[in-house]
Amino acid sequence: MTGNLASGQDLAADDSIELEPDNYVLDAFELFAEYGDREAIVQGEVRLTYREVANLTRSLAATLHDAGVEDGMGVAVLVRDCPESASLQLALHLLGCRTVWIVPYAPRRDQIAYLEMARPDVLIYSPAVMQRAELAAELIERMPDLKVLTMGAADGSHRNLLADIDPHAPDLPLAYVGSQPSSLFYTGGTTGQPKLVHHWQGFYKVLQFISAYYRSIKEPPMRFLSGSSYSYVSGQTPAFLTLFQGGTFFTSERWDPADWLGTIQKEQISSAFLTPQLLYAVLAHEALPSTDTSSLRYLNVGGAAANPARLAEAIDKLGPVVRIVYGSSELPLITDLPFLDHDPEHPDRLKSCGQPFADSVIELRDEEGKEAGVGESGEVWVKGSLAMAGYWQQPELTRQTMKAGWVRTGDIGYKDEDGFLYLIDRISDMIVTSGAAANVYAKPIEDVLTSHPKVRSAAVIGVPGDEDEELVHAIVVPEAGAEVDAEELRELTRSTLNALYTPRTIEFVTGLPLTGQGKVDKKELRRRYREARGAS
Repeated sequence: MTGNLASGQDLAADDSIELEPDNYVLDAFELFAEYGDREAIVQGEVRLTYREVANLTRSLAATLHDAGVEDGMGVAVLVRDCPESASLQLALHLLGCRTVWIVPYAPRRDQIAYLEMARPDVLIYSPAVMQRAELAAELIERMPDLKVLTMGAADGSHRNLLADIDPHAPDLPLAYVGSQPSSLFYTGGTTGQPKLVHHWQGFYKVLQFISAYYRSIKEPPMRFLSGSSYSYVSGQTPAFLTLFQGGTFFTSERWDPADWLGTIQKEQISSAFLTPQLLYAVLAHEALPSTDTSSLRYLNVGGAAANPARLAEAIDKLGPVVRIVYGSSELPLITDLPFLDHDPEHPDRLKSCGQPFADSVIELRDEEGKEAGVGESGEVWVKGSLAMAGYWQQPELTRQTMKAGWVRTGDIGYKDEDGFLYLIDRISDMIVTSGAAANVYAKPIEDVLTSHPKVRSAAVIGVPGDEDEELVHAIVVPEAGAEVDAEELRELTRSTLNALYTPRTIEFVTGLPLTGQGKVDKKELRRRYREARGAS
């Protein structure tokens, strides 16, 4: 967009020279121009080409600027997953904004808490989302200076960004282009403490670099089917990896196993993402045996540790296409383990989450920060180019989590002699038994319970016992139509692990509650346990 400058040229002496800002979206436009009329984003009947995505991005950026949105502003985004979501993110980043992605189906109290923490200048919302949550009036009352815009027709009081789309939008003048775009993403963690993970634009530049690498090794462009909301960093990471590579990104407003399987077959999907619980739903679905899944090269499974028994089932039903991915909102891609298969020489590999991805570095450390040896457990510390800048407006929490470039994940694990990482559990899910003299992690118990042929899935939590002691409580989902004996499950746990790990109580349910990211919601399980026993 600009010509070369002669060496030593005095820039200040010539105001007519317009320097191109350092903004990754300008590089994205060059890629999109190269990809042209390839399909970029598909949702239902809507199929957008790269040319259309680029034009939509330029048009949204021009409309946003005309509405007063400028470089350095914080912009909260509360929209449904839609084909325009990627263009909205790119348009706001082109202007140099800090986007704040609010999960549309999160509890209202959480939405309010996150927005008050972010203190945005602008709110962009989908009318249907806001009407359902009755959130707009409360937000405006709390933040009277908030500029409000919509993605879709509202009651006329707020400007609809989609009403002024120019299908042939010209480039935005460089004077309007910002150089420090960034994003904040919602994460409550297992403790429920509100946190906004802050990623600078370097995060998106690294995604461009990774995509360039895939292009350089002639990796076929992905036809990627999303299983995570675009409001999460776990939804945006594969979206932009796909778009920067020149692939096709498939998304939907809601997830359904039958629709998911139908899309795999109809659209010849080559890569997809599921959390373990969503994978289990697919494996149990009646349509799976008759669905052609031969186009799948990667079935990425992440967001939580998957059960080895279910992974073995996935290999048997889908072939060696499962790719375990481990990451977090703070650093979305830490390890991977592709083409998972039965390995008689390493049978425990089904319990691993793989080796470091790209430039990620992993260490296991004890409570004093000393590195653990091979086979020794410790907290997972990681660093890499995709790491967050910190938690927004929470310097103390940032200092606790980030140490000299390392990110403390809060996960407990160990490495084997080949450098494969195995996760044991979250520190916060540790069950404090016997007055803290002997502690138990939930995941090993869940793995044993789910290895029973009549058990579909299981979750384990600590519940109050005598004094400061916690008891092991298991919530078990049997296979459809199966009857499972609680004492049989206790004996299985006792014989496989030991008496300490054996559930004191077992509860049978038809399904486990999930978070918006498709993970088992243990906070909700604990709340239900307290409520059932009349506790506050």
